[in-house]
Amino acid sequence: MGNVFDILVILAILAVAVTLGFGIYSLYRGGDYARTNSNKLMRLRVGLQAVAIVLLVAGMWWKSTQGG
Repeated sequence: MGNVFDILVILAILAVAVTLGFGIYSLYRGGDYARTNSNKLMRLRVGLQAVAIVLLVAGMWWKSTQGG
């Protein structure tokens, strides 16, 4: 089960990084594209960061209780 948490944390961090990249690109591009997408992408990033933090905490708790 510990390996599952490792993989999920890595996937969550990659999802945050990709979303951050798209958000920065949206702000860089500007115009109508930025108006319609940048706020949605940054909200998605914050949500993904919350998921990543929960996975990190759950993984650390799992490893501390299971002796991993």
